[in-house]
Amino acid sequence: MGRDLLRAEHMTVGYGNVPLLSEVELHVRQGEIVTLIGPNGAGKSTILKSIAGQLRLLGGSVYLGEESLASLSPVKAARQMGVLTTGNIRPELMTCEELVGCGRYPYTGRLGILSGEDWDKVYGAMELTHTLDLAGRRFDRLSDGQRQRILLARAICQEPKVLVLDEPTTFLDIRHKLELLTILRELVRNRGIGAVISLHELDLALRLSDYVVCVDGDRIGRLGPPEEILTSSYIEALYGIETGSYDALLGGAEFPPVKGKPKVFVIGGNGSGIAVYRRLHRQNIPFAAGILHENDIDYSVAGALAAETVTEEAFEPIREETYRKAEKLARSCEEVICCLTEFGAMNEANRRLAQIKI
Repeated sequence: MGRDLLRAEHMTVGYGNVPLLSEVELHVRQGEIVTLIGPNGAGKSTILKSIAGQLRLLGGSVYLGEESLASLSPVKAARQMGVLTTGNIRPELMTCEELVGCGRYPYTGRLGILSGEDWDKVYGAMELTHTLDLAGRRFDRLSDGQRQRILLARAICQEPKVLVLDEPTTFLDIRHKLELLTILRELVRNRGIGAVISLHELDLALRLSDYVVCVDGDRIGRLGPPEEILTSSYIEALYGIETGSYDALLGGAEFPPVKGKPKVFVIGGNGSGIAVYRRLHRQNIPFAAGILHENDIDYSVAGALAAETVTEEAFEPIREETYRKAEKLARSCEEVICCLTEFGAMNEANRRLAQIKI
């Protein structure tokens, strides 16, 4: 990664004179996306608003490059930092191209008159965000997804070195979430800018981020590459998950298993059993699963949803001892469902299991 574009040092943030978090340290480098995660009310938005200068710092400093944000005029700060927040913006009678054009005001002088070059920047930003077809439409008549892309175009139009985005995917459906975050990722990679963003969706944070900062209570908890720090146990502790579980491998939360003696034994593997596990769980039927190797894609889901799971060590043939355990459990159930259509040497025991007569 490149040099620091944004740096927060020993930052204390809060509202009024009441501190919420102290000793906040952040670095955003060229070509890097840094994501804040944490439970509702933890202070993610407060951190971003403080970085953007929308809230007064209670301590510490924010730097854009080598310059302190506090020493920069609003115009100079706007040339280096673009901001997109979750606040509802309802400009009266403004078209989308006019709103995007507001991003050029740091460059236009006091009269705010856009030159031909400025309009080229406007339409370039709209092309990048796939919003050119919305240019003449009124902003207040757009869908939430369209509005977010227009606001992102406005921020891009500033030609900032850093983007600060507070929950940009709020209220968006999955299509528009993916569209907006794909645009952001391509922008960061292709133009060498940096981005600091807050997200609720942990699966998207895992896939999007170069670096994750976990906001935990009144402090910053873990920070680092997402694949290193977003373990299942840590996420469950960070969010206080007591009902159900979180699977960091698959990037999703799971409900707790249905209580009771298993009524169905599901033979799965290689992803074949997942749909059946979920169907039985929705129907409130306690079930058992097996025989699954510990590196199988079914393993995590079965472990979360099944009342009992029979497993074998990864890369090892199923032992006779494991088969006997599974057979006993299967015979105690009312039904056996086999989701496998092919059996190899490693799971030949599952073929035998599938032939059990209940």
